[in-house]
Amino acid sequence: MSNLSRSQIVRKHVATTRNGVVAAQHKVAAEIGAAVLEAGGDAVDAAVATSFAIGVVEPWMSGPAGGGAMTIWREYQQQAQTIQFGMRSPSALDPANYPLSGEGRAGDLFPWAAVVDDLNVQGATAIAVPGTVAGMALAHQKYGALDWKELLMPAVGLARKGLLVDWYASLLIASTARELAKDADAAALFLDGGQWPKIAGWTALSSTRLDQSRMAETLLRLAEAGPRDFYEGDIAAALAADVEAKGGCISRDDLASYRARLTPTIDVSYRGGIVRAAEGMTAGPNLVECLATMDAAFVPGGRPDAVSFAQTARALSGTYKRRLLEMGDVEPPHAPSCTTHFSVVDKNGNMCAVTQTLLSIFGSRVVSPSTGLLMNNGIMWFDPEPGKPNSLAPDKACLMNICPTIGEKGGRRFAIGASGGRKILPAVLNLTSFLMDFDMSLEDAFHHPRIDNSGGGTIIADETLPPDVIKALGDVHPVVTSKRTVFPYAFACPAGVLRENGMNMGCTEIMSPWGDAVHEKEGA
Repeated sequence: MSNLSRSQIVRKHVATTRNGVVAAQHKVAAEIGAAVLEAGGDAVDAAVATSFAIGVVEPWMSGPAGGGAMTIWREYQQQAQTIQFGMRSPSALDPANYPLSGEGRAGDLFPWAAVVDDLNVQGATAIAVPGTVAGMALAHQKYGALDWKELLMPAVGLARKGLLVDWYASLLIASTARELAKDADAAALFLDGGQWPKIAGWTALSSTRLDQSRMAETLLRLAEAGPRDFYEGDIAAALAADVEAKGGCISRDDLASYRARLTPTIDVSYRGGIVRAAEGMTAGPNLVECLATMDAAFVPGGRPDAVSFAQTARALSGTYKRRLLEMGDVEPPHAPSCTTHFSVVDKNGNMCAVTQTLLSIFGSRVVSPSTGLLMNNGIMWFDPEPGKPNSLAPDKACLMNICPTIGEKGGRRFAIGASGGRKILPAVLNLTSFLMDFDMSLEDAFHHPRIDNSGGGTIIADETLPPDVIKALGDVHPVVTSKRTVFPYAFACPAGVLRENGMNMGCTEIMSPWGDAVHEKEGA
């Protein structure tokens, strides 16, 4: 039985503007992106600024020491592209150093066979080569209009001030306090006395802030020396030394050889429109497969119904069966949200959908003391058992769940994505269906109840869906109903923007207490 109220209603208002919009999981980062648009920046400039800012105000979800992908729409060229900046395993990684314990399954996002001491999950041995800085640098080099330093300085200011620890930050820190205490530098940043989580106290007027001064120095160096310093300069030397000192194997050569990639999107026709998904080691190919299945499986009516939801669930079942066998990606159905997503549209119609991650919440739960950066645990993406498509190996790209997507139909174009591990694909598929099958407004789509069917053999359905929908879903897989809550998320946490007839709008997951869509000021 749930203890939660059944009468509470949560809504987010969606306003329209002729100027740009940034929709992000943290409103402060969205405000910084919107300010870049006001200063004459392109959607890509806003995305770069938002990326570094959100790594400060939501450090447990993403940051410079993570990875991800960005799907870009260029209005003038009428072209979409993807920037791939996923993590890679170090070249010196030896799978023999991750022996199986023979004691069941790992306890974090992926139920791989357990490794001795969780060496692939937590600690420096779980750290993969980061890609976020290279991804932002490539996007800026290709399409940026403003100076690199100008885009990073707002994040420097945020880090100097330190993240305000409110009730939501307190909740997230407390959820991982036991693991954070195992790394002295993580404990110093997030815990009091090396054991107890920093908390906001019992009033709404919290003044507790994280000391992110070391991170501020690193971001300032990155702003002034340029992005390659992260891979070839002082930052690279500090990162490699810190990881080695804590038992990891990332080398300066690993960092120096890392490159982000610019690739075409995977384009698929759907319901008289086009969906442009990220290619590569993402869930983009799976989204395209699902849409092709759904396009042939049902004819949309006026609203989502038992037929459409059941066919969506069946499409997800099929693609996850193949993904698990051929790509190796497995997750339990109740994995916590551990990534961030933001979407941008500027007044000229250029768009970005950006998903970036540390993988687990708080990544490896290791902080680099020289840089102040929370490090990823990308090694956990690999299956520690040998002989499989996604088995652990040196110098290998990590398979990600992320799905930044651009869609268009009938004069409308949208950029969406989500955080939430394997729940990301179902969320993006649900929203794409709402917008393209049923021509919903962005506000209605984000508020409509969704389902999650991400390969665990059980469908999670919003408890407010009609009984006939629940019954139809039960014919596909066993169903568990759940309420949309603040923590933990039963469904993924999306953010999106939409443009129609020259007007822009944005929305974020309605239960996200920090998420918001921020508009560039009128007349800017």
